[in-house]
Amino acid sequence: MVQATPFLLVLFLALGAHGVSVKKVHAELFPLQCILTGTWANDLGSNMTIGTVKANGDFTGTYNTSVSATREKIKESPLLGSQHLPNMLKGQPTFGFTVHWNFSDSIAVFTGQCFVDDDGNEVLKTMWLLRTRADNLKNDWKATWVGYNTFTRLKEQ
Repeated sequence: MVQATPFLLVLFLALGAHGVSVKKVHAELFPLQCILTGTWANDLGSNMTIGTVKANGDFTGTYNTSVSATREKIKESPLLGSQHLPNMLKGQPTFGFTVHWNFSDSIAVFTGQCFVDDDGNEVLKTMWLLRTRADNLKNDWKATWVGYNTFTRLKEQ
């Protein structure tokens, strides 16, 4: 890296002279890391906390939804997931997790990718499937729901 330093300095100076954003070039050469660990809130007001991602990509956490079709009291529910580690080297990993709802007879699975936007903010773009219990085979058609959520990191206080 020591040998690359003079080259990068000359590159940044040359690009800066031609009006190319040094920040943009730096982001392309050294992509910002998007880390799943932490507390996130989505566009519907739900929040989740993801614990440390283990060396094999596995993680656990909790999910507290702000929306539900049940009349039961909403309770914080456990989540279990995995991050695709080879993508971590590129800075914006794919991941998936399952939420076992503690207050209803349903399970949700999320899949998504962690991005860093142009302002350096981490964003989780997800798609989910929620399976509720059907009373019988005839009612199976209405037991699976699908949706999208965007999560942003909550700032620590």
